[in-house]
Amino acid sequence: MKLIIKLLLNALAVVALSKLLSGVNVDTYTTAIIVAVVLSILNVLVKPILIVLTLPITILTLGLFLLIVNAIIIILADKLIDGFTVNGIWTAALFSILLSVLQSILHSLLKDEKRTKNQ
Repeated sequence: MKLIIKLLLNALAVVALSKLLSGVNVDTYTTAIIVAVVLSILNVLVKPILIVLTLPITILTLGLFLLIVNAIIIILADKLIDGFTVNGIWTAALFSILLSVLQSILHSLLKDEKRTKNQ
């Protein structure tokens, strides 16, 4: 149940950012849920491989290249999903940064809600 709630929160974040950023477009709410699922799968399967392959440049840039790795994951999701479009790598980088921030906020609200229930 916890996983489903997190995926729905991630889909909500994707929809909110598609409204905020002009270079990101999500056709339907169902597409947003699919984007959340695909991004989760890509982050688990593909991202570790990309991190290992780009480790030297990541070290040279003191970790800033990880922003580009995240943008590549977003662009890969764009290519895999019909109805989800991202215009360019810099839009994808901004989308990934804002998505991470928004997910952190939404997930912390979920944790705070659980704490108040237990008290």
